[in-house]
Amino acid sequence: MDPRLARTFREAAITSAVSGRPDPGALAALRASGLLATAVPREYGGAGGDASDVNRVVERLAGLNASLAIMAFQHFAVSSRIAEWGTEEQKGKLLPALADGSCLAASAWSEQGAGAAKRNVSSTAVRGADGTWVLDGAKSFTTTASVADLYLVLVRTGPPQDDPGSGYGTSGQTFFLVDACNPGLVPDLSLDLVGMRGSATGFVTMRECVVGDTDRLGPEGHAARIIAGVRESGATLGAVAVGVAQAAFELLVAHQRKRGGLASPVVRDRLVPLATRVESARAMVERAGARSSSDPGMTTLHSKLHASEAAETVCLEAARMLGSAGYTVASELNRLLADARAVALMGPTNDLCRELVASTWPN
Repeated sequence: MDPRLARTFREAAITSAVSGRPDPGALAALRASGLLATAVPREYGGAGGDASDVNRVVERLAGLNASLAIMAFQHFAVSSRIAEWGTEEQKGKLLPALADGSCLAASAWSEQGAGAAKRNVSSTAVRGADGTWVLDGAKSFTTTASVADLYLVLVRTGPPQDDPGSGYGTSGQTFFLVDACNPGLVPDLSLDLVGMRGSATGFVTMRECVVGDTDRLGPEGHAARIIAGVRESGATLGAVAVGVAQAAFELLVAHQRKRGGLASPVVRDRLVPLATRVESARAMVERAGARSSSDPGMTTLHSKLHASEAAETVCLEAARMLGSAGYTVASELNRLLADARAVALMGPTNDLCRELVASTWPN
């Protein structure tokens, strides 16, 4: 990555930690960087990257600016879903724009009361006599809200039929691609998060939001099939956690070097296990991206769990070793710790990951 670009991203992380808002300059730089093309097939102007490429880009971004990393991760997820499930018209229209950065994508799945598994979604889409759909409802914790150009929205289009084995989502749910210019879609950045403060995470309200059937992504009522494929892809939020953990470890080493602590065997003995945690988390993320295990979807879950927990552990131990030097509002470590905690709460949350893993073991 160009050093000037890396500096822009790092400085924006500091600014956003104070303002609680995304940095316009950093967003513009991300759009122009070419990085957003990672998950778009080459035939549509993209880089043709796979899950391993996505994880590497996300990890690198997270080490500089975790908020931008999670925004990019969501963009890659939407790009991949369109490449997999989109019609030829949708792919021809949207993928080139997603690749060149003129279109930034967001996922609007979560909502209050829906639960971590998204089985009780209350937002609805009703088909009109003319074939259009009217979306109504509200989404919460939508990353890139207000700055995205395109939203992948999960709504209910039919009666739910609970399927405990589905893990995430349920029948009767459908995805729609909604343009940010749609007057029926209103973003709201009133959420004031502790971590990921530059990720533009907020609410999205849909009031008589009219879309065409050509905006539907995938089969009607079968969003759960699309969601299941996300986990199988090998792209993992664990990559965000690895980037954060690496940044925290490097900060700690730099501090110890400046203070002469690296000459102490005690300090070195405390650093080694942290370095090992970072490397083990990275190895798990790389295994998920390579899809080399017998059950890639399960490995993706393990990678998210292990990496996010490793990141929190590394940040907390770094705080202990920094002592009073890290106990200031201006300390970068506090931002990294808050960002690491945020990864554990992102979907699928760590609690849901544990449930999904445990569900594979028969009673």
